[in-house]
Amino acid sequence: MAEERVHQVPASIDDTIDLLGQQNYLAGRSLATVVFLALRMKRPLFLEGEAGVGKTEIAKALAKALHRPLIRMQCYEGLDISSAVYEWNFPAQMLDIRLSEAAGLDDRERIEASLYSQRHLIRRPVLQALSQEGEVAPVFLIDELDRTDEAFEAFLLEVLSDYQVTIPELGTIRAAEPPIVIITTNRTREIHDALKRRCLYHWVDYPDAAQEMAILQRKVPQAAEALSREVVAYVQKLRMVDLFKNPGVAETIDWATALTELDRLALDPETIADTLGTLLKYQDDIARIKGGEGARILSEVQAELRAAG
Repeated sequence: MAEERVHQVPASIDDTIDLLGQQNYLAGRSLATVVFLALRMKRPLFLEGEAGVGKTEIAKALAKALHRPLIRMQCYEGLDISSAVYEWNFPAQMLDIRLSEAAGLDDRERIEASLYSQRHLIRRPVLQALSQEGEVAPVFLIDELDRTDEAFEAFLLEVLSDYQVTIPELGTIRAAEPPIVIITTNRTREIHDALKRRCLYHWVDYPDAAQEMAILQRKVPQAAEALSREVVAYVQKLRMVDLFKNPGVAETIDWATALTELDRLALDPETIADTLGTLLKYQDDIARIKGGEGARILSEVQAELRAAG
């Protein structure tokens, strides 16, 4: 009985916050609300936002918290049905044909049925998500959907409408229980309204200073508190600068971890210059912050923290 309960969706928004918090994911109330509703209404959850703000981590946290398998489909340009849904194991099929010939079998229909059977079917993420093999449906993460083309998006719309796919040789495979679907996009292109309408939507923004500090205390507990406060304040101000790519929460965590590994207790211009590669990922951004801009930000951060006591 206890094992069954761990698979159940939370009963309230507060329970959802607690559930994610147990996996070290600190969700604000608005995000927890849409996650709760998506679970209760059995609707896909469409998460949009900048890279590194924690969209993918929501799916991972839910899978762990609900004790469900996580199936991740990483999207990319050129993703097609054979990579996303299924394909046939051609080497094994050829081997079966040769074995049949060696055994003197000439029943074509029987051989063909053997070739296109479940044992030769290679299940890719979509089919894995619909073919529930355990006692509960999985969490199905469709990551960075904006990297695919519109043709694949249209196919996915059909899959999410009925939670089924048709394999010509085997027929239609339908999910006994719809998976928990999390779709993420970095908004490099717009996703069609038809797909969004089938989902509950939420924009995942950068956290404020208090929330980012709480995240660091969870994720990098070994970091000195004073250092964590400087790191958070510095990153918060850095996001106000016109950079090519602002640092996300993932980069904040990496930077705090790197500084801790270097036994730093506080920020200084030399340390910032030496470790910017863990925080910023474009040379133009790094060059700009290594100059006077970075020193100005650090001076402001230290003055504000001193004034705050």
